[in-house]
Amino acid sequence: MNAKQEHPYDSYFHILDLALQSKIEEFTVLGYGTIEKRDLWTFLIQKKWKKYKEGIRMYELVSDVLSVKIGDYMNFATVEAYKSPDLFSDLDSNELEELLHTKDKVD
Repeated sequence: MNAKQEHPYDSYFHILDLALQSKIEEFTVLGYGTIEKRDLWTFLIQKKWKKYKEGIRMYELVSDVLSVKIGDYMNFATVEAYKSPDLFSDLDSNELEELLHTKDKVD
């Protein structure tokens, strides 16, 4: 989620805390490790709630949270991981070569 732009549903984050926690526990029981509430919220904001719906009801938001499928979330998380910054961008070609191709050292 962009820090510079607030989503209209951000005010519901704390209200939906129990639903978010329930969904995270479900993912944990299914063996998917720990997922942060903020990460699940980012998925909802960027995928499920891209378009703001005027006058949305609380039960609709809860339903959206509880209906998240693990496959949809994991696909989103994978794509977001690929979008992350290139950690090797500051290295020149020689440094990158040294990291990727370890040379056998003779003592």
